[in-house]
Amino acid sequence: MPRIEPSGYYYPNRIARIYIEAMEEVMGKNGLNAVLRLAGLEHMIDNYPPPNLKKEFDFADYSALNGALEEMYGPRGGRGLELRAGRASFARGLQGFGALAGASDLAFRVLPLSAKLKAGIPAMAKIFTQFSDQKSTVEDRGDYYAYIMNPCPVCWGRKADRPICFAGKGLLEEGLHWLSGGHKLRVEEIECTAMGHPTCTYAIYKELID
Repeated sequence: MPRIEPSGYYYPNRIARIYIEAMEEVMGKNGLNAVLRLAGLEHMIDNYPPPNLKKEFDFADYSALNGALEEMYGPRGGRGLELRAGRASFARGLQGFGALAGASDLAFRVLPLSAKLKAGIPAMAKIFTQFSDQKSTVEDRGDYYAYIMNPCPVCWGRKADRPICFAGKGLLEEGLHWLSGGHKLRVEEIECTAMGHPTCTYAIYKELID
């Protein structure tokens, strides 16, 4: 696949490592190694980023991982694997990050769902704003919360005729499942910079779907 030029924006090594380990969990070692080669990241085979918070993992490399998934497995297969890896990356450790650490406290758990979402969604966004170059903001738009990422590492440097940031969608879905105490909420990407939009924006609808 074509090489994506470095972005100059970075994730901390730890977040990148969690996602790569989640991909290995979903695809197996051989599948991950094949994706790393296709993404031009063969130097990471058996050499994952260290588990520290240094901002050293370029958004271009994160996007290349996702682009390689789609190229190798097709749009449908790649989408499914991205969603699963995104969910697994939250489950593997992002819930213990920064602003989310208190969400497992009993005082948070007994809040009504609306209060959990009002506090918890901005807490998820704050993690990425605080620890990475992915600036994330949240707006209450009535029927849904808009979760806005700018710049977006999931699709950096790629072009598409449809929203393609499924890793972010999977991560949000799992995060909401955890925040809400096991419920499901609908998440839909309504803007994508790969399509030419100014931001990547997800609608998190307030009405439960389970």
